[in-house]
Amino acid sequence: MPKFPGLHLILIVFAVWALGAAPARAQNFQTSVPSAILIDAGTNTVLFEKGADDYAKPASTVKILTAELIFQALTEGKLKLDDEFTVSEHAWRTGGAPAGGSAMFLALNSRVRVEDLIRGLVIQSGNDAAITLAEGLAGAEESFVTRMNKRAAELGLVKSRFGNPWGMDGPDQKVTAREMAKLAAHVIKTYPEYYRYFGEKEYTWNKIRQQNRNPLLTMSIGADGLKTGNIDKDSGYGLVGSATQDGRRLIVAVYGARSSKERAEEARKLLQWGFRNFEEKELFKAGEPIGPAQVYGGTKGSVELTAKEDIKVLLPRGANERLMGKIIYEGPVLAPVEAGATVGRLEVKRGNSVVLEQPLQTAESVEQGSLPRRAFDAIYESAAAAIHQKLSGKK
Repeated sequence: MPKFPGLHLILIVFAVWALGAAPARAQNFQTSVPSAILIDAGTNTVLFEKGADDYAKPASTVKILTAELIFQALTEGKLKLDDEFTVSEHAWRTGGAPAGGSAMFLALNSRVRVEDLIRGLVIQSGNDAAITLAEGLAGAEESFVTRMNKRAAELGLVKSRFGNPWGMDGPDQKVTAREMAKLAAHVIKTYPEYYRYFGEKEYTWNKIRQQNRNPLLTMSIGADGLKTGNIDKDSGYGLVGSATQDGRRLIVAVYGARSSKERAEEARKLLQWGFRNFEEKELFKAGEPIGPAQVYGGTKGSVELTAKEDIKVLLPRGANERLMGKIIYEGPVLAPVEAGATVGRLEVKRGNSVVLEQPLQTAESVEQGSLPRRAFDAIYESAAAAIHQKLSGKK
């Protein structure tokens, strides 16, 4: 093993030129909410961000992760839509009608189909539905919360923390706009057969008809999900939403709005601005070599890295842009290396903003090298480590 693997960087400069249109005033867009982000789902390009990594109180937007865990269980065959869960006294008293919050109005000790609970969760924003799903899947709300945080880590939500599945405020309940948009993108891409529930405009349960609380669904802008959230004026109003126009999907997340009206208007303006002012540019085709990663102890000293899909970014219409790209990986990569192994990522910046992150895979396999080769690589890495320590002042 090399003594100094460390973080490796390869810099790439892209020149992306206009196609004749006048430059868009993309950087002049402003929003009144303190925390917001707009992402193009197809290219993972960040079109706009403001306070996107600041902590916010998720309120009911936390139910997106609750739904994700249920969708995962359904996909893996651990649950069926026709399975039934019992409404416990805790779910009824804490999240139901007696609590006075958003509720599906489940009856105490009743048995309810998973599909009905999903609709109650994402359409009616039922706290009782969230707790019943959590208890039904994990046995207890606390056990479900443990799963939530484990799943969040698996999905790369490294800053967000979750303390309950329905949105009650607390020190263990905090998210960022960037990570909630990332979660939304995952749900949309991974569970298209279940994501559709977020777009249903109303649902009737126990003879009580309730409208979907997502205001974007009624705005004729192509919106089809996801969730709003609000606890009190101090926490602000939040929304994670998505819309499609002409085959392009955008995802918006806003937190800290002062009113439900401001939340709806700022989310709408962000989506409309994104659809009107950006165009797609291709950087690399799927399978095209992007750059090399150093290999330790192999028959070759490096391996080309590629992407499984075309790498595209969205840029302001008509803009002449210089983008800076970095291939980032922990290396050298230890041989043997299988073809298609994910060993790093491409990070693309426009100015100081990261607009794209894309996983990179090895283009071919590299077998383990001969003993002399491995010995040479070990000496080389030891020397590299010594030089690094000397330059960085380490002893």
